[in-house]
Amino acid sequence: MPPASDDSSAPDVGELTPPTRTLMGPGPSDVHPRVLRAMSTPLVGHLDPSFIEIMNDVQELLRYAFQTDNQWTIPVSGTGSASMEAAIGNVVEPGDTMLVPTNGYFGGRMASMARRAGGEVVEVDAPWGEPLDPATVSDALAEHDPDVFGFVHAETSTGVRQPNVPELTAAAHDHDALVITDTVTSLGGVELRVDEWDIDVAYSGPQKCLSCPPGASPLTLSDEAMEKVLSREEPSRSWYLDLSLLEGYWGDERAYHHTAPITNVYSIREALRLVAEEGIENRWARHRRLAGALKAGAEGMGLEMNPDDEYWLPSLNAVRVPEGIDDGEVCDELLERYDLEIAGGLGDLAGEIFRIGCMGYSASPENVTLLIAALADVLDDFGADVDPDGGVAACREALR
Repeated sequence: MPPASDDSSAPDVGELTPPTRTLMGPGPSDVHPRVLRAMSTPLVGHLDPSFIEIMNDVQELLRYAFQTDNQWTIPVSGTGSASMEAAIGNVVEPGDTMLVPTNGYFGGRMASMARRAGGEVVEVDAPWGEPLDPATVSDALAEHDPDVFGFVHAETSTGVRQPNVPELTAAAHDHDALVITDTVTSLGGVELRVDEWDIDVAYSGPQKCLSCPPGASPLTLSDEAMEKVLSREEPSRSWYLDLSLLEGYWGDERAYHHTAPITNVYSIREALRLVAEEGIENRWARHRRLAGALKAGAEGMGLEMNPDDEYWLPSLNAVRVPEGIDDGEVCDELLERYDLEIAGGLGDLAGEIFRIGCMGYSASPENVTLLIAALADVLDDFGADVDPDGGVAACREALR
């Protein structure tokens, strides 16, 4: 062994010892032990024949999770925002018009990315905490005749699930607009049928309902969407996320483009294997049942949900903050007292809601029961008008 350094300027950094948390916020969620083990698998090269087989597996499994036959289905090297930017930055060309929603934080991010891609952005209005209305979308499509229409299927900032997706996509296609859908908080946890609902492009993140560390993010494109990408008059403004170049790596050629995050591809493969073993419809049902118990517990202690039941989002529960309570103080106390993570609101709902995830491996009876008991305990100590016993009883009854 080489001698220890006596360089007094070397930083003295201890071992990595982060706390063990229960992650019930808007993401990431707890990672399944099998996924963690997969990440310790020895590395191979990103063009190794064995890794090519792994790439094939991941693509097949992603098609199952998305419920699509799209050939062009890949994990983008990066977080969910990378797959989002790959979708918008490739499909939206300079001069294109993109219609985007105003009903949440991530609709605003769609608009920002479309502008950076050179697109002209027009908005379809809906209040934060409500879904888009198909009639309003149809009117906006008729008025603006956009090239691309984007919407968020599961809005992480408001806890709203967009219903009536086929109506939205049909209206967009009547105007020859391609549809881009944000499925970051729905893939693997909430009913999503890309082909049946006629979605052209869907992007997601692995760290939510798939319970996988961020780093390889799902993306799928229809043949029509990919044809637009490959026929662009000028290339995407991002070399790294240029799908016409990535096509050479994830398509039939398997030609070098960049060094893939090999460990992250291992992890998403295992996470998607867990989805397939459980069965996608069983997984949707599990999330709805356990989030239903969480919702029952919150309401049982006297709290209100932010969205109406009709568009409640099981994977991300938006619970109204009781009057006189500071949401940040509650989140801090849950972390300090219980090692339990939830989050406050964003944007227009900052300070008004708690955002409580019920996703993937975190969606378990034990975690839901802990969350309700801990939240009731902390709110009661802070002087909120809640019924802790009623919340726990309602939660347990819903879990029977």
